[in-house]
Order: sequence, then C-alpha cells, then structure tokens
Amino acid sequence: MSRRLFSFSQACPLLTRSLTSSTEGSQASLLMKEGQLPIHVNNVRNKLREIVGASTNWRDHVQAMNERKALHTLLAKAQSDLPPRKMSDSYIEVILPLGSQPEIREKYLNVHNTVRFGRILEDLDSLGVLVCYTHTKHDAAQKSPLSIVTALVDKIGLWKQHIYPDRDIKFTGNVSWVGKTSMEVQMHMLQLHGDIYSPVLDATFVMVARDPENKRPAFVNPLILETPEEEKIFKEGEMNKIRRIDSSKASLLKMAPTAEERNIVHNLFLNTLDTRTMSFRSRVLPPNSVWMQDTTLKGLEICHPQERNIFNRIFGGFLMRKAYELGWACAYSYGNFRPYVVAVDDIMFQKPVEIGSLLLLSSQVCYTEKNYIQVRVHSGVYDPNFRIHQTTNVFHFTFLIETEIPNVVPKTYGESMLYLDGKRHFDSTMTENM
Repeated sequence: MSRRLFSFSQACPLLTRSLTSSTEGSQASLLMKEGQLPIHVNNVRNKLREIVGASTNWRDHVQAMNERKALHTLLAKAQSDLPPRKMSDSYIEVILPLGSQPEIREKYLNVHNTVRFGRILEDLDSLGVLVCYTHTKHDAAQKSPLSIVTALVDKIGLWKQHIYPDRDIKFTGNVSWVGKTSMEVQMHMLQLHGDIYSPVLDATFVMVARDPENKRPAFVNPLILETPEEEKIFKEGEMNKIRRIDSSKASLLKMAPTAEERNIVHNLFLNTLDTRTMSFRSRVLPPNSVWMQDTTLKGLEICHPQERNIFNRIFGGFLMRKAYELGWACAYSYGNFRPYVVAVDDIMFQKPVEIGSLLLLSSQVCYTEKNYIQVRVHSGVYDPNFRIHQTTNVFHFTFLIETEIPNVVPKTYGESMLYLDGKRHFDSTMTENM
C-alpha cells in the first residue's frame, strides 16, 4: 500500500511513500503507557534540561557543566551492562496545540498563513533527543550521564503541501534502531482534521551518545524486538546505515564521477560552447537557463546564548531552521514562485557551533528538473581572531514550484561536481519515495 504526496495541477511526476514505517504502520503497536499524557511542545526542552541538569541561566552554565563531570562513574563499561529496552519504552507523543491554544500560534506562523517549516525542524530535533534520553533512562540517577546529540538528519519526507496554523499538531517518536553508541529515531508529525490526525511528515534522525563532557562515545541500551513488524523496522535501520556508508564511500569528494555522470557533465559543457568560435574558453548560456554561479544567496548569524542547547552549544534545530529559511529564499528567488519543501536529507552535523561564533550560511541551487529545485546550504563558522573558516554542516533541500523553471548550468569543474551531487540527492529522494 502506498500513499500519494501533495501535487500541483500540472500533474508533474509525483512522490509516493510506502506506509511500512509511517504512522499507520510502526506506531500502531507503540501505545503510550496507561495514564501517561502527551507532552506539551513547550515542555520538551524543559524536560531535557532536567534530565541533563543544564542551567536555565547563561551565567551558571560553566558550573552546571562542571557538575556533570561527576556523572562519569555512571557510564557503562560495556553495552551488555545496560538493561535492554523495547521500542515502546521510548515512545513519546508531543502536542503542539495551534488550534486549542491560539496564543502560541504566532511563533509558528509565516507570511503565507501556514506553519513555518523551520520551527517544525526545531521541534523534531528536540523530540529526537528526548526520545533517546527516554530509551537510555538511568533508573538509579536523577541526571543522565550521557550527552546525546544529533549526528545526522537522514531524511524527512512530507505528505502535505500545507501545514495549517489553526489546527493541533501531534508529534510521535521512538527509537527504531540501536548500535553500540548510536540510535536511529523515527518520528512522525500529524495534524488534526476533524476528529482524525492525518500524516504530515515522516522523519529519520541519527543520534549519538557521548560521555558527560561530550568528549568520548558512550554505550547505549540495546533494543529488544518483540514483533515481526519491529524486526522489519530494525532491519530498515540496518539498511539505512549500510546505505549511508556506501554513499560516503562514493562521495564525489573521494571518488571520480561514474561513466554516466561524466557523460552528463560533458554534455552540459558541449551545450555551452559558442558555435561561432568553437573555443573551449568561449561559453554561452543555453536558452531558459541560469549559470549556477548566479544562484547563490548568503547570510550571517551571530550566535547568541539565547540559541544554546542543553550543552551550551548552538541548538541544532536553530541551525536547521536558519539553513532551511535561507534555502527556501534561494529557491524562491530562483523560481519566482513560492517553493514548497518536498524533502530534507543527509544533514551531517560535522562540528558543534560555539556560542559567540560568526555563522556563515551560503545557499545555492545545484540541480533542477522540471519544476523541482535542489538547494544546497553550506554552514561554517569564521574565527576573526585567527581568520579561519571551518565547515559545520551541509544541508540538502528539495523544493517543488508551481511551474517549470530554468535549468541551472554549471560552468566550472567544481560546480559540475555540485550539480552531480545535487542530482544524486534528488534521484535518491525520488527513488526512495516511489
């Protein structure tokens, strides 16, 4: 059984997504414990602070982090020392009551009178961390000795074109796969339509556990599989890990393009040659096209303490929101029509962002096909004292626009590699959702 994602009247090729691991599938067996109530979205980060023992005041953060050092003695020496947990043990429901509590609506509202997707990314990031802390809960201690951080946003796929600002939203999530020090979390977002919560998006995050000072890996509780359905979900997690390893090995930063990809790049090059001069140096932009170098949109953020996470680094959800909003603006300025996000994938958190950093964001259209736009956002920090740039994240967003758009054309070899990388991400999104 499959379900169709949102479409436009142009009847372009549409994404579909299997329900094997969606709300009507995996969540059916993961019921909340009797008497347990859904968590209000505003309480998620408060719960995380309690679990970690984080300070609510910036001036106290050093003392709070120093107090965590004593929790080293609670770390397991081996994974076998930790009690195994079920998938249902980590299951959480979070309510975002946009309909029943209008006073919180404005924070989530965009100019088009729909919900800001960047805010949803923030909530998903917080929920994913809380799910993992629930899975690894240390019964004998009030505070967790683990520092759990987001390592990767594997994929987010959307079902709906619009997220309404006046209807309640429910998030659900649970640990779906466990390694020795890492966990995969499946999350789902649903919105109330009448008396029924309908699926809006599915998300898969990968979290890693580290010691109290966030310096070394730490073991996490193993997972018990109780049903054939849970075994299937766990196997999907294994396959996701293998896919990520294979993708990393085949990265264009490590390996040359395939023969097919080399032909694509060469044809793009031939299409830009000036037939009057027949010179390799003379390039002409084909009709209905835009040079890739002309699609860049940049931004700068000063990282203030207000945006810190429970470990006093910049909150990963904040980074995702800023990158998404810049990527959306980039797609908007390129296509001249409002873009709709279709998928987010392969966001790797390579380096934490410290408080006080100068965060440089650069977005670029790297691939187009019909009315789809693939946008890449590079995030890095700049140290003015030493004049050093360091990459922290690379984000990949797939957008859909109401009309066909110009083709983006690379001019240099480096841009050609960005084009091929964008095509890989776009093809992966389409393949996984067929």
